Amino acid sequence: MNENSAEKWINIEEAAEHLGVKPVTIRDWIRKEKGIPAHKVGRQWKFKVSELDDWVKSGNSAIN
Repeated sequence: MNENSAEKWINIEEAAEHLGVKPVTIRDWIRKEKGIPAHKVGRQWKFKVSELDDWVKSGNSAIN
């Protein structure tokens, strides 16, 4: 089994806590298409911690 396939999906609140921002900031980044790796599952946005970490490390999170 691939390591990433076993990774747990987290919600907006958990992603915000992981990144040290408020949930409204995550929603704003999604709405403004800031490149945050978010996946729509039903009516909810879901995230993988490894994808969020890669996004931050890439420097794309700092692009206005």
